[in-house]
Amino acid sequence: MQYFFNWDVVWRATDKLAYGLVLGLGMATFALVVGSVIGLASALVLTSPKLKALHRPVRWYVEIIRNSPLLVLVFFVYFGLPQAGIRGLDNIGSFVLTLTLYAGAYMTEVFRGGLASIPARYIESGMAIGLSGRQCFFFVTLPVMFRIVLPSLTNNLISLFKDTALASAIAVPELTHTARWINVQTFQVVEAWTSVTVLYLVVSYLIAFVLRRVERRYAVIR
Repeated sequence: MQYFFNWDVVWRATDKLAYGLVLGLGMATFALVVGSVIGLASALVLTSPKLKALHRPVRWYVEIIRNSPLLVLVFFVYFGLPQAGIRGLDNIGSFVLTLTLYAGAYMTEVFRGGLASIPARYIESGMAIGLSGRQCFFFVTLPVMFRIVLPSLTNNLISLFKDTALASAIAVPELTHTARWINVQTFQVVEAWTSVTVLYLVVSYLIAFVLRRVERRYAVIR
């Protein structure tokens, strides 16, 4: 059977594609920001000898999330939490919650590695000029650590943006769901998936291009 291309179906769905793109970027960015807060708190717990009682629960959280498929976690939160009596989240809210917890587990290891990679001379210099332990942490340790982990933040944002494609499994109207909608409505398979693939590639490249320049600007001299 001969296939006839019709790219007009993509142009007619431009508004839906734009909405799906913005929604995907928004979910990924939110998950990275809040996940970074979770990850930093978890990393500080794991590196603090004073909080040994919390080490095991944090490790469980990190290991369970990191070793579970994201799609399984999405289904667990979306279908499982209401069965457990936890309601109030729609499909977008449940996916964002899942993606945030997922990002938090990965960012825990990123920040823990960043804290361990801070050159000792930075801390020593801060103490030498009279900074207290708390001041040294906020004005030396955290800024240097964030500069060290910038490449990982870039990679995680791109990865999370691509992971938003899994939200289509619970009918979140992001890019992949929109491509499926175009496919069902018009049966123009090639046009639907080609357009979405190009959008993912272009946006991921732009994110990498912009943030790589930021990385070079703020790279830590070792």
